[in-house]
Amino acid sequence: MEPVLIDLQEYEYSGEGANGASYNHRTDKSVMLKLYNESAPYQIVTAELEAAHKVWAAGIATPEPGELVTDGAGRFGIRFRRITNKKSFARAVGDDPANVEDYARRFARMCLRLHSTHLPKGEFRDIKEADLEMLRNNPFFTEAEKAKVAEFIMSVPDADTAIHGDLSFGNAIFGDGGEYFIDLGDFACGSPLFDLGMVLLTCHYDGEDFLREAFHMGPDTADRFWHYFVKEYWGEDADPDEMDRKLKPFAGLMTLIIERNSGVHFPNFHALLAEIL
Repeated sequence: MEPVLIDLQEYEYSGEGANGASYNHRTDKSVMLKLYNESAPYQIVTAELEAAHKVWAAGIATPEPGELVTDGAGRFGIRFRRITNKKSFARAVGDDPANVEDYARRFARMCLRLHSTHLPKGEFRDIKEADLEMLRNNPFFTEAEKAKVAEFIMSVPDADTAIHGDLSFGNAIFGDGGEYFIDLGDFACGSPLFDLGMVLLTCHYDGEDFLREAFHMGPDTADRFWHYFVKEYWGEDADPDEMDRKLKPFAGLMTLIIERNSGVHFPNFHALLAEIL
């Protein structure tokens, strides 16, 4: 996949996330750019681009992807059709915590729509296969631990459900025209439990400093987000604490993505796998 060389001076900085920054084209208001950090492997960028094209073609709500680009200085990115007046659900809650219930319920309804989508067999990778591959390549588990985690992954029932793969409320946006999922490099099919583990991790186990830096809110607000998310996703009678206990191992599995991307060991996330290990 040959990247198109761009002049970054033609773009205006608009925001930043964990993996890179976003820019809007100065003259073509229909174009935005996601430019990854220099540390991001080329394969991560191309995987997101390929997934974004497939997801968009499948009719799932996501900004229309364009082509692979490079700034010529070692950074790669993707051009997308711009969603004007966009804001992530994480930023919205950070800016307007009084309305956390509305944002949490809207995000939950987005997730329900995603998790009611069934994908053609073989069109997307299976989440269990993806997790097993990351587990094999993860240097922070012992071989005995890997065997136990692999057994747990394989025990989850198969499903053809669409799942985001990295389902935090920072990876869902709204703006003119609707609500959209972004950052689709780990999109897959499988049980929604894998997705819901990331929602839990983000709300309860990321740590206060990271929560404030990456998701613009404190732990009390994130706890309220989880409460209302659970009530909307599973029904008003659902117990947020019980769903926390049920999904904790799936939250721990998210360390596979986090450690793959960062190359850093996160023992606090491994601790969430205590029942498995």
